Amino acid sequence: MRNNNQHTLANSGGGNKQKAYLALAGTSIIWGTTWVASRVGVQHMPGLQLSYLRQFISGAILLIFFLIKGEKLPTWQQFKWLALLSVFMFVLANGLSSWCVKYISSGLASLISALYPLCVVIIEMIFYKKRNNSPLTLIGLVIGIIGVAVVFYENAFHEQPAGYGFGVLLGFLAMFGWTIGTILVSRNKYQMNPYYALGWQMFISSFIIFIAANLTGNTIPLSDIPYQSWLAIAYLVSMGSLIAFMAFIYSIKNLPPAISSLYAYINPLVAMLVGALLLNEPLTTYIIAGACITLFGVYLVNYSIKKMK
Repeated sequence: MRNNNQHTLANSGGGNKQKAYLALAGTSIIWGTTWVASRVGVQHMPGLQLSYLRQFISGAILLIFFLIKGEKLPTWQQFKWLALLSVFMFVLANGLSSWCVKYISSGLASLISALYPLCVVIIEMIFYKKRNNSPLTLIGLVIGIIGVAVVFYENAFHEQPAGYGFGVLLGFLAMFGWTIGTILVSRNKYQMNPYYALGWQMFISSFIIFIAANLTGNTIPLSDIPYQSWLAIAYLVSMGSLIAFMAFIYSIKNLPPAISSLYAYINPLVAMLVGALLLNEPLTTYIIAGACITLFGVYLVNYSIKKMK
């Protein structure tokens, strides 16, 4: 009987691992395609408006689900913390990244977003006086910067659409917002279901982005939003904010951290390939080489940090 039980458990574990790899693949592909979906959506409506509609619907779905399951309303201290995180991780990171793809390709936007581990290292070195980084961390940092330089060197020799520089700026500001949010989360722990907290952050951010969109004139009447943009929003909510998150959660529970984090290096490549196929976005040898160099640098930084822990 004992041997039979062990055999059953082994088969169950193997099945979980196989499903986890499928979940990781799904997360990588879906989150890569969300950049393209956002770019499709903002061709027909303002980026900030797309962002607040996405976050409002996604956040409301998550909150209703968890409240029905019996989760309590956050305390005032928890709410203040959730509001702070929502500003960095959704208002800045998601709101500005949705806006930036109005002016730059989905592949370039996703590549900029993948730089946040490099930005985390730089900020901790400057503001937190963290000087114990390994040589591998610094090598990865330099390689990542070289990769970005290769990508922008290629772009420098081509005529860019109006607003290209503004789009790049928005992309970097969005990445910076995600970086600050990541540092806040890593240095401050709060006792709350992380996925319930995610719903609150989305919900809170939707109102802040709504105000920002109206103050900057980045809105149109809902009746003027075409079906292409509504389809993009539906895809972003259902696949990007709900299904991909569930798949990601499953993968990190059943795979080693070094494996489950691989999605971060696959996303930009998926965004570049899908953007080139569906939207005719530029995909030259320099861009591909620069992207691979950048992601290799990011990988080295992440690997060296995890190795030091």
